Amino acid sequence: MSLALVLTLADSRLPIGGHVHSGGVEEAIASGVVRDLPTVEAYLRRRVRTTGLVAAALAAAVCAGDLEVREAEFEADARMPAPAARMASRAQGRGLLRLARGVWPQVGRELGPRPHLSTVFGVVGAAAELAPDEIAGVVVYTTMTGSATAAQRLLALDPAGVAAVTVRLAPLCDEIAARATTELVALSDPLQDVLAQRHTTRDMPLFAS
Repeated sequence: MSLALVLTLADSRLPIGGHVHSGGVEEAIASGVVRDLPTVEAYLRRRVRTTGLVAAALAAAVCAGDLEVREAEFEADARMPAPAARMASRAQGRGLLRLARGVWPQVGRELGPRPHLSTVFGVVGAAAELAPDEIAGVVVYTTMTGSATAAQRLLALDPAGVAAVTVRLAPLCDEIAARATTELVALSDPLQDVLAQRHTTRDMPLFAS
């Protein structure tokens, strides 16, 4: 099957990415953590190394058949201390599943109504006959570009500057995707947990997370 097809489903312009979810960027900007291109790059590096790695490892394990869907859901919950982060992951998972069923109507029948995004990516990777490292790369790439797109919109940044940041981060994305296929990773990022939870109390946010 086609890697390009899965990348299309993961496009940050769709509801599972930066179109609706900022990956904590909106709250990071409101809190003064992210202000310009250098701080956007620092935030993306941190997000790829933590959230991206965890999600990619779970997706790769599901894609490879090393982790059953039910187990993957428990493992994802255990790695997200913030309830808001779990809710965002499940909202995006539901969105990706709905899009994927337009291509593979039977995909994910074993999933519940609101599965985690990493679990759905793993199931979609298997349906598309991708290798675990390929779906891990898609997950890491989406983790980066969703937040990059949101930052560009919120800060009215030069698109060329944001693109240059993502190009500089490409080797890191490859490194993290490769690591994700070696083991399940148990870590979280307190900053992103705090930002995710704080976002739920914001009046009239522009993004769902």
